[in-house]
Amino acid sequence: MNLVQEIIAENKNQAVPKYTAKDFSSDQDVRWCPGCGDYSILAQVQRVMPELGIPKHNLVFISGIGCSSRFPYYMDTYGFHGIHGRAPAIATGLKVARPDLTVWVATGDGDGLSIGGNHLIHVCRRNVDLKILLFNNQIYGLTKGQYSPTSEYGKVTKSTPFGSVDSPFNPTLLALGAESSFVARTLDRDPKHMQYVIRRAAEHKGTAFIEIYQNCNVFNDGAFFTFTEKESKDENVLFLEHGKPMVFGKQKDKGIKLEGFTPTVVSLTDGKYSVNDLMVHNEKDTMLSFILARMSSFPNLPRPVGVFYQMQRPIYDVEMERQLQLIREKKGVGNLETLLNHGETWIIQ
Repeated sequence: MNLVQEIIAENKNQAVPKYTAKDFSSDQDVRWCPGCGDYSILAQVQRVMPELGIPKHNLVFISGIGCSSRFPYYMDTYGFHGIHGRAPAIATGLKVARPDLTVWVATGDGDGLSIGGNHLIHVCRRNVDLKILLFNNQIYGLTKGQYSPTSEYGKVTKSTPFGSVDSPFNPTLLALGAESSFVARTLDRDPKHMQYVIRRAAEHKGTAFIEIYQNCNVFNDGAFFTFTEKESKDENVLFLEHGKPMVFGKQKDKGIKLEGFTPTVVSLTDGKYSVNDLMVHNEKDTMLSFILARMSSFPNLPRPVGVFYQMQRPIYDVEMERQLQLIREKKGVGNLETLLNHGETWIIQ
């Protein structure tokens, strides 16, 4: 039995204390701007953690650079504040070395999709058993208001005074294209829904990607108010439920019907259509997940939130450990000194 196997065996025999949300709150002062959506994300994560039955010393939060990346400071678990965009790479290394740990990544639309975009897509395609929280506020908040990879076309900021000419990333669509085995979206101003999505991600084995619409009340206030505020939310948000028809609206009087591969809004009150004519959500349907993710690009369609896609497939860190175990069985445990001194070596004096 190697060291990692000994640690895993020891952890399995430990009793898990009964935690509360307060047990996951660190002694650090939270230094986000008053009113920032990050506070809600932190609160919902802290509320869900006690339900997972995982000892605090087996939980790790890893981040890069940005407002979102202060997250590990505020969780009373192990954590690592990394460098810009590299959180997925750091988290992958940790998960491979210590598969017994539950590893979460906190990142933002700038950190995760700009300098860190390459790392993010490879984590998704490899299906490393990580839980990724991507805070999307469509702006660079920490560096004071430049446009980000998710800022809308024409966005006027300090770095784009005449309006951005970039076509923005759709984070959910990107994660699906990179083959993440769990993809979801939620809202900072809907605590219950966010808790539900976080629980689902925690239960999933493999890469779980969550895009969180998060308000930056200083540099991009109200970017998602159409989807989060009481007055407009019901008419503009489609809550996805596996096996349920896609109904929305304050009176549940509208639905989504598929015309070929094009989703369209239909009325359920004029007698022409009923719920039996509507799209039914299926989290296992790859093509459907792409159609739903593309709905964000059309202003006449509601914005889907919830679990878009969830499928089990081989997990990178599990497969790597399996291969390492085969090597140990065939060749025994390696020796670093032997490795460094095998073959032709030279001593320079």
